[in-house]
Amino acid sequence: MPKMKSNRGAAKTFRKTASGKLKRAKAYKSHILTSKSSKRKRKLRKSTLVAESNQKKVMLMLQ
Repeated sequence: MPKMKSNRGAAKTFRKTASGKLKRAKAYKSHILTSKSSKRKRKLRKSTLVAESNQKKVMLMLQ
C-alpha cells in the first residue's frame, strides 16, 4: 500500500510547535480592511493555536 499524502493546503496553513501543538494564522485579514480598526488589524497579525477540538482532524490532514 502506498504512503498517505498529506493535505497540501493544510501543510501550508498549519505549523507544528516544539510541544506538538498546532499553530495557525488568524482569519479576516485579507480584504475589506478599511472598515476594521487599527487595533483589530494589529491583533490579527499574531498567530494562534488550533483549538483542542479540531487538533485531531488537522493532525490527520498533515500525515
